[in-house]
Amino acid sequence: MSLAVIHSRAQLGIQSPSVTVEVHLSGGLPGLAIVGLPETAVKESKERVRSALINAGFDFPQRRITVNLAPADLPKEGGRYDLAIALGILQASGQLKSKTLDQHEVVAELALSGSIRSIRGALPVAIACGQAGRILILPRSNADEATLLGDTPVIAVDHLLEVCAYLRGQEQRTYHQPQPVVLAAQQGPDLADIKGQLQARRALEVAAAGQLNLLFAGPPGSGKSLLAACLPGILPELSLSERLDVAAIHSLVGLPVQPCSEGVRPFRAVHHNASPVALVGGGSNHPKPGEISLATHGVLFLDEMPEFPRRVLDLLREPLETGRILISRALSKIEYPAAFQLVGAMNPCPCGYYQDGTDRCICSPDQIRRYQGRISGPFMDRIDLQLWVSALPADALLQASFVAESSAIVRERVEQARERQQQRQGCSNRYLSGRALDQYCALDTETTQLLTLAMRRLHLSARGCHRILRIARTLADLEASPTIGQTHLLEALAFRGMQTQTGYQAVAETAPEVPDG
Repeated sequence: MSLAVIHSRAQLGIQSPSVTVEVHLSGGLPGLAIVGLPETAVKESKERVRSALINAGFDFPQRRITVNLAPADLPKEGGRYDLAIALGILQASGQLKSKTLDQHEVVAELALSGSIRSIRGALPVAIACGQAGRILILPRSNADEATLLGDTPVIAVDHLLEVCAYLRGQEQRTYHQPQPVVLAAQQGPDLADIKGQLQARRALEVAAAGQLNLLFAGPPGSGKSLLAACLPGILPELSLSERLDVAAIHSLVGLPVQPCSEGVRPFRAVHHNASPVALVGGGSNHPKPGEISLATHGVLFLDEMPEFPRRVLDLLREPLETGRILISRALSKIEYPAAFQLVGAMNPCPCGYYQDGTDRCICSPDQIRRYQGRISGPFMDRIDLQLWVSALPADALLQASFVAESSAIVRERVEQARERQQQRQGCSNRYLSGRALDQYCALDTETTQLLTLAMRRLHLSARGCHRILRIARTLADLEASPTIGQTHLLEALAFRGMQTQTGYQAVAETAPEVPDG
């Protein structure tokens, strides 16, 4: 038979669409042509395949060979089709006779010697192959990753001859079983190590419970970065679907996926010299995921936020709302998950000492205005909790007998609050909108009047009002309260009042008294 059909997989974002490799041998001048929208690396596979077949002891057919990668309108990249093309040539030329080849999917790159090299994105390939009900033939170096989170049968191979012997039935091979991996315990900071900063600790707990965005502002050395680094330690473990998303992204860029399988949430700290492509993802023809996708279901920390170019920060506005990023290019449109929690830190002025209680600030009002204006109003409006962090006095900092709650204790409360949200509405409070927001964040008459006054005094936008409601709902969940009370609303307003303390105080003074407890 001069026609062979092999099943393989492409890479399109975190998806792995099916690709059929069709190999046809016909008369005419000897040559090998690859069609089906291949890029340069795929076109060069004909030389790798030729050398691999000859060095493995096979005959390279002296006939006209046509390789079609279907569907023809899907861009093909990389060396992942090498092994499939080689097997197709062997099957079409009669050197490989296998009745089970159509039950397998093949994704691997070939070396000139016939040995098999690893690929990127093995986990999405394995998931898609398992859903199609086929057996996956994969490089041994990718086998642990491919079997980490699914039950797809995987045959791990090191050489072209091993694949041929297995497909001919000359060698029995068992499905690969992943090797157990012992992860080192995370050595992140613990909330128990932070002295003072009770309101900042409370803000961290609220942000973790509601999956909300958070901004710390204050003078240098007040502990903003340390507080942000404590957030992953109080977040719940990744769910199964979240683990698949995070592991798929890490697999695409070549990062270890074992921590994702253990439920460890990612924490990505980005320097302010990062380019727009590094932050949100992109590239020329085949866009790659950026830091916001690598932080999916975890934390993205931006230190010294005013030092980021304003246009770079504004690129985050849409992902903060939708939890996804769409990268459009001439040949393709690729969507990556970007459901991250943003934690930012900033100084109030270029020297950092504006409003720190001393007279050390040397910045002019115009310098302060320009510095704070580097962060746009629409971007700030998307940050739920905005908190001023003051520097600790010397006696509090040097207090030896300070005792505070550990991250483990706070994490228990966060998990209980998240569980209440899942039972009530099926998602975290961050994603409440529309009718769901009206239903689950309903206020009584007096609390509604208080929120109306706050919107007028603090000049809150509709988005800001909704974020106040989400914060108040989260505060109620932490106390296991079925309804939002005035105390919850006032505390929520305090978390949004970093730049409007005067207005917040006016609202608090005008509000009716709330009984203790």
